[in-house]
Amino acid sequence: MLPVNLTNHFLIAMPGMVDPYFSKTLTFICEHNDKGALGLVVNKPIDVTLGNLFEQVEIPLDDQALSAQSLYFGGPVQVDRGFVLHEPHGVWSSSLKVGPHLALTTSKDILEAMAKGEGPRRQLITLGYAGWSAGQLEEEIKKNGWLTVEADPETIFGLSAEARLEGAMAKLGLNFGNLSDQAGHA
Repeated sequence: MLPVNLTNHFLIAMPGMVDPYFSKTLTFICEHNDKGALGLVVNKPIDVTLGNLFEQVEIPLDDQALSAQSLYFGGPVQVDRGFVLHEPHGVWSSSLKVGPHLALTTSKDILEAMAKGEGPRRQLITLGYAGWSAGQLEEEIKKNGWLTVEADPETIFGLSAEARLEGAMAKLGLNFGNLSDQAGHA
């Protein structure tokens, strides 16, 4: 049994985070259990659009607004694979319910539904994910690598990529610029 389950929480990278994959990131935890954790970085758009992705997987996409949306760097694991974080849940082949409103889908049928205008209401698509082995994330938190806060769909889907980190910080009543990269001791 985990002391704390961080599923459906944000990880806010602390200023001292030197790992270039995670510096200044906001990561949404999709699954956290005794085997480890899986998350998606939700504030690092990349120079690839959904139009490029749909073309690559040979699915016609006529929706220009959807086609222009950016893909995101989700993390350094399986960067050649797409992960769709979406609201609401759906009935796609490979979906994981993350919370009351969100799901993570990795099957191509969600892309086909999106192309037909039958996909989820809101979505964020990443290439790759962030993964932690059993106990690794807990250790990183103990070493002042991350702050955690309960996630909400509005921070992911309602704010621009640039505003998401500050939006999550505001949920804690903090400002990123005021954080120290040193752990405090009483």
